[in-house]
Amino acid sequence: MNTNPKIYVACNFPPEVLALFTTRFGAGYNDTGRVLHTDELIENAQGMDAIVLTATDRLDKTAVERLAPSIKVVCTYSVGNDHLDLDALQAKGIAVLSTPDVLDEACADTAWLLMLGAARRVIEGIDLIRGGTWQGWSPRQLIGRDVWGSRLGILGMGRIGRAIAKRARGFDMAVHYHNRNRLGAELEAGAQYHSSLESLARHSDFLCIACPASPSTRGLVNASILQLLPPDAVVCNISRGDIICDEDLLQALKTGTVAAAGLDVFAGEPNIHPEYRQLPNVFGLPHIGSSTLRTRLAMGELLCSGLQAWFSGGTPSNRVR
Repeated sequence: MNTNPKIYVACNFPPEVLALFTTRFGAGYNDTGRVLHTDELIENAQGMDAIVLTATDRLDKTAVERLAPSIKVVCTYSVGNDHLDLDALQAKGIAVLSTPDVLDEACADTAWLLMLGAARRVIEGIDLIRGGTWQGWSPRQLIGRDVWGSRLGILGMGRIGRAIAKRARGFDMAVHYHNRNRLGAELEAGAQYHSSLESLARHSDFLCIACPASPSTRGLVNASILQLLPPDAVVCNISRGDIICDEDLLQALKTGTVAAAGLDVFAGEPNIHPEYRQLPNVFGLPHIGSSTLRTRLAMGELLCSGLQAWFSGGTPSNRVR
């Protein structure tokens, strides 16, 4: 039992979130204003009991092996953990904590912002206003896609997916989903299960990607899936960028196979495919899914509570492994 663990915060937190760690643990922290290089992260973690990082801080097997033997816990300020080599951390006896549950609602709100923004051609509308080129109302102006009464297909019906589905009922949408496993009736809440992504695509006027990133989901939404979507479909991604094959989605957007896309995440971000910046039917956001102060504080509070539980000999509710 360690009642005074040494904590290092590697990521750049809002001041209110950083204060949670400095007040409770006297934590050291990254004050550079940028993402640390791996060597810097490892060096700053020397002598620490735990480190707090996020999705932009990658710990592959080589980096894990270089971590100081004092490290007992790695906290990731995210619900995803694809930036961590979990097997290597487990082999070294390092526990991993994350931030499940507390960001579901904020991410679901963002998914709806993406779908509405893409469907109603918001980028083009903003350009007309800000560019001073709007000529006044016209019945032919920026004809968009109805959200109300359409079919919503959700790839990944976890906590975030279910929060998205809950909001869809307010739009009188029929909800369809694909998961590795079918949910129980209570969690389905009337949504229709599809055993394959191909079947889901055929029933998705809006296809919303909310599944976890993993080697098996990389490039999962590709040309063969996009071609199965109904006419004028909208694709939304609130998960991770590499679940979509960029070249295939861009081609579908240029040819009209897909009407529009609402994307909060991109492969290789922030160095995204340049064509996403050029197409008027791409409603893009800079990975802000969970970016509200209330959610940011809840994520920090969850990690702090998990650290306190771990170093007091308890079992954190947010332990991944």
